[in-house]
Amino acid sequence: MNVAVVTFPGSNCDQDCFRAVELAGAEPRYVWHREHSLGNADAVILPGGFAHGDYLRPGAIARFSPIMEAVAAFAADGGVVAGICNGFQVLCEAGLLPGALLRNRSLRFQSHDCFLRVERCDTPFTRAYRPGQVLRMPLSHADGAYCAEPAVLQALEAEGRVAFRYCDRNGDASAEVNPNGSLNHVAGIVNARGNVLGMMPHPDRALEEILGSADGLPFFRSLTKGPAGRPRANGAAPGSGKASVPGTASESALETASASESASASESASASESASALETASASETASGSGKASVPGTGSVRGATAASGAASP
Repeated sequence: MNVAVVTFPGSNCDQDCFRAVELAGAEPRYVWHREHSLGNADAVILPGGFAHGDYLRPGAIARFSPIMEAVAAFAADGGVVAGICNGFQVLCEAGLLPGALLRNRSLRFQSHDCFLRVERCDTPFTRAYRPGQVLRMPLSHADGAYCAEPAVLQALEAEGRVAFRYCDRNGDASAEVNPNGSLNHVAGIVNARGNVLGMMPHPDRALEEILGSADGLPFFRSLTKGPAGRPRANGAAPGSGKASVPGTASESALETASASESASASESASASESASALETASASETASGSGKASVPGTGSVRGATAASGAASP
């Protein structure tokens, strides 16, 4: 099985994911963000890090990278896509998953182990786990608080789309053990079709007991032992060269609206220019040593915060 590990400028967990795929018995391959094809990939991983220095907000620039058109088309055709930490943020920005990842409740960067509970075991990412199994994995982020409109949260719960939830070592979820303030203690979710997953904890940093935990290895074994997810070799929508945006009848209204906006002609026309300008600016600032963690807060993110603030644990 061939797994594409997408690398953005600022990715720092691509090598961890590469090694994880090898340990799981599959064939990893790096794919640079400026490429337009996923090649013969059977699955795709968007790794952790700080794509484009997290400028504007995490994932806001990476979503315009050329490779994301191929990733979106691959996912829309049923291809398996996993986003870990920064990869989760990119998937949300790209409209492949609903909601947003906001600044931690502590307003600080956090890097430590956490416990999370497996909520479902029938996905391409969790089939090697047991229902209710408690895992220990590291987390490492400043913007990891999952936030979404109340209707989206309700749909995620009703449709069983929460894959992982923060908990204590006994499997009990509460505000006290929620490390970042994620609504409903969400640590990872899947899309309506179950083929796209985003999670903030790092299974790629929990591969061997010598590292403190091997609980992440079954994640990659699940990912690499499932049925091939390669709908076509070039990862582009037939006849158009553009990404098709996921969104089925069972998707929530907010997710469908987000997908429609991502696929609109006006955004497609401006995406290339925006990506070029923003990436150039990011590269210049990073080269001068000014790269910092992002400061969240665009209009849409503020709106999500305001709309769901009452539900915050």
